[in-house]
Amino acid sequence: MPLCAFETFDSLVVPADTSAAAELAAALPRSRVLKAFHTTFAATLHSGVVGYAELPTTVLITGDDADAKSLLADVVTAGGLRAVDAGSLKRARELEALGFLQLTLAAGEKIPWTGGFGVVG
Repeated sequence: MPLCAFETFDSLVVPADTSAAAELAAALPRSRVLKAFHTTFAATLHSGVVGYAELPTTVLITGDDADAKSLLADVVTAGGLRAVDAGSLKRARELEALGFLQLTLAAGEKIPWTGGFGVVG
């Protein structure tokens, strides 16, 4: 079996009750682990907008360390993008699922690589 089945990307999926970020945090207990950029393609990071509607690119950030999240949010906004605190590292599971869905949609040519999900509000 190939390392990654590009038709489905199923080999990239972690168990449903966790996230890759949570697994890293468990393996590196003295580290400050954040999950961010998982729902943004490189093209949207570069352009600062998502899709034809040109919604501002928003970087969702999860983590349990408020100072680390604030520092990353400052870096994101200094780069001209929006940053949203999406909660604790427990929410990384949802970010990973959303990013996974976006990746499979783009690979299946259902959305462009300049598209994706935007945050309105």
